[in-house]
Amino acid sequence: MENSEIAAKMSEALSKSGGIDKSVKFDFGGEGAVWAQGTEAKVSDDEADCTINVDKADFLALANGEMDPMMAFMSGKLKVAGDMSVAMGLQSVFSNM
Repeated sequence: MENSEIAAKMSEALSKSGGIDKSVKFDFGGEGAVWAQGTEAKVSDDEADCTINVDKADFLALANGEMDPMMAFMSGKLKVAGDMSVAMGLQSVFSNM
């Protein structure tokens, strides 16, 4: 899945869940990044309040409900830098993806 498709699906999920107040960046390493705030997500490497480093395949598994976010974090598949409360608030966004 292209990052632009991920951003489009994330924008839709953000709208359904009421959006997020602070910014978050999903950094896929060499495969780019998707940045989100409010009800908008875009392909961007902009600074964010919270950066989540995750392999794109693992992100897609999280988005599809095939991987538990807490287990991904505990096993090191997902790393959070910055405001941890932003990451904790993404549960409703992922449930709408």
